[in-house]
Amino acid sequence: MKVAYVFSTTNSQKILNNMIIPQLEKDTHVAEVVGMFFFMDNTFFLLRGTEMGERLQQIHDKTGMLLMACDQCAIERNIEKDLVPGASIGCFPQLYTALAGVGVDQVITL
Repeated sequence: MKVAYVFSTTNSQKILNNMIIPQLEKDTHVAEVVGMFFFMDNTFFLLRGTEMGERLQQIHDKTGMLLMACDQCAIERNIEKDLVPGASIGCFPQLYTALAGVGVDQVITL
């Protein structure tokens, strides 16, 4: 099963850091994660030089998983130029386009 995650809540850090990332690193997540989209303060998870950002970058390098920050959220926080190299910024039209060819079975919002 191919899934994409949308991180929009304040609980996202705990779920991502303590569950999803370790599972992806150990190849025990079961579902193939083809994309992650980050809203509001969750865009900080993609910052270059942070532990979470670097871990997500390593997963991106290994799997090609899409990492995207909400463009307006990143711009409002003045971080759009400080994201890990594998991350992009965009809105839903860019997210839909980027995920169109990968066959997403389910989108999960956390």
